[in-house]
Amino acid sequence: MNHPNESSAMTQTRPVHRLLFAILTLAALCTAPVVNAADGGGKKKLVIDTTASGVEVKDELTQVPVLLRLHSGNFTFTEAKPDGSDLRFFAADGKTPLPAQIENFDAANELANVWLLMPKVAAHGKTPVVMSWGDEKAGPVPSAGPVQDPAAVFTFHFAQADLLKDSTANAMTAASSTAKSVATGPIGAAVALDGGAGMALASSSGLKLPANAGFTFSAWVKPADVTTAAAGLLALPAAGNGLRIGLAAGKLEVALGAASVSSSLPLKPAVWQHVAVVAAAGKVTLYLDGVETGAGNLALTDLSGDALIGRGFGGELDEVALVAASRSPGYLTLQALGQAADSPLLSTDEEGGGSGEVSYFAILIGSVTIDGWIVIGLLTVMAVISVYVMVSKAVMLRTAGRANDAFLATFKTKSRALLTPGHADIASVMQDPRSQRSSVYRLYAIGLDEVTQRFTPLDEAGQPRRLSSAGLQAIRTSLDAAMMRENQRFNSGIVLLTIAISGGPFLGLLGTVVGVMITFAAIAAAGEVNVNSIAPGIAAALVATVAGLGVAIPALFGYNWLASQIKNLSGNTMVFVDEFVAKSAEMYAE
Repeated sequence: MNHPNESSAMTQTRPVHRLLFAILTLAALCTAPVVNAADGGGKKKLVIDTTASGVEVKDELTQVPVLLRLHSGNFTFTEAKPDGSDLRFFAADGKTPLPAQIENFDAANELANVWLLMPKVAAHGKTPVVMSWGDEKAGPVPSAGPVQDPAAVFTFHFAQADLLKDSTANAMTAASSTAKSVATGPIGAAVALDGGAGMALASSSGLKLPANAGFTFSAWVKPADVTTAAAGLLALPAAGNGLRIGLAAGKLEVALGAASVSSSLPLKPAVWQHVAVVAAAGKVTLYLDGVETGAGNLALTDLSGDALIGRGFGGELDEVALVAASRSPGYLTLQALGQAADSPLLSTDEEGGGSGEVSYFAILIGSVTIDGWIVIGLLTVMAVISVYVMVSKAVMLRTAGRANDAFLATFKTKSRALLTPGHADIASVMQDPRSQRSSVYRLYAIGLDEVTQRFTPLDEAGQPRRLSSAGLQAIRTSLDAAMMRENQRFNSGIVLLTIAISGGPFLGLLGTVVGVMITFAAIAAAGEVNVNSIAPGIAAALVATVAGLGVAIPALFGYNWLASQIKNLSGNTMVFVDEFVAKSAEMYAE
């Protein structure tokens, strides 16, 4: 069986153990690495805007290819790989991958064109796309399916790497061509034609247009001369009276057999313009820059065989596409206005959030090294202790101050009664709950006890109550000792605030210096200097200094306020001791 004193000691140490355990647990949590959504790279939310502020589309579109133009205004190229192979695109949930195809990625000039196949683009709405980059382990963009209209027959981006190769699943390649690459088209590279034979496509199983499906033809054109009588854009089949789409005296024209339909507006020479032809249910509609410019009846037939692109056309072509389905006006508006160089289709979500653009705070936290987390963890423990000291002391001093005021008010009016041992008013003061919280009352109780001890033998001997000079000095000595203990009680724990005030900034500075050393050591190991790799490390190292100041500044303010309150309470106790001794001498001096 434990000794009673041992059990009491063990009981008293349990709260201390719990406090130490809580502090160590908090330190462990604070020093653990933080997992951030942007670890290993950056993350940003882009918005495909089909409202009036962007490219207004009046009908909802599904499985539609959308061009994303990246530039220095919406993307930091230095954070990604030089070829953009670490780019990844996701739906609004940030998890569902979107099929993506990089047509060109020019990190030096900070320009890129990326095609996305969007499952749905809202009408008069904003469709978010989450883009991530910067993963050093990322390989080429994974293929999540063809980035084309599901009904596409062919699509020629005329990218320099695959100039004459179709990018659809049909993978057609021009059998012969007079086209020459042009570096600056409306969407990356383009081709220039001299009015000759153009591009010839051999007959294949994929090169056909069923009559019941309709079709959509679109292209970016830049005619050198609009006075040419006939400049072909598409002929299917190449010979005979099949489908013919081209320019006649500068106007878009479509013909099938003996029937033909022309645009009401001519094209401009030496200017990039978007043309489109949509045929369905015996009717054909012509578009120029997304606006309907002509319509008429045209009975479709099954079309197949070899084809010619750009025969007799002089000028430049880009983004030539044929779809074996009729597409809506909204689809063509998204093509024409969404692919334009200054298109307002794409915007950056300024709200950020969990799947939006990574904030500066997230970048800093994600770049803090393990040594920095250790320092921040220690500073967090110091901050918790400082807050506990400030709050507990403020409550204690406020309670003691109010209790002192109440007791002093009573003592002022009843001092003679309260200095007379055995008086009834003493018992009422002792029973007042506020008295037990008053530091002045505790001094009074000690002084009254000293007076009572000196009066007891006099009362037993029947002599009058008197206090000698030596007795008064002894009482004062007891009161001074009690006053010193009260001051120690008021000041207990305040030293923790001074440690936080003086040690917090130095501990934070230590974390910063170590973080800077690690950053420069990493630069030396890499053998190259890149401001985009230096900046996050330096900025994250400074977080430790900020944390140190964040601990010290509140502790400084709290310390000064508590010191002033303690000074006031100490002053009240000193005045009371003098008053107690003086009034006792007045009443009982020999």
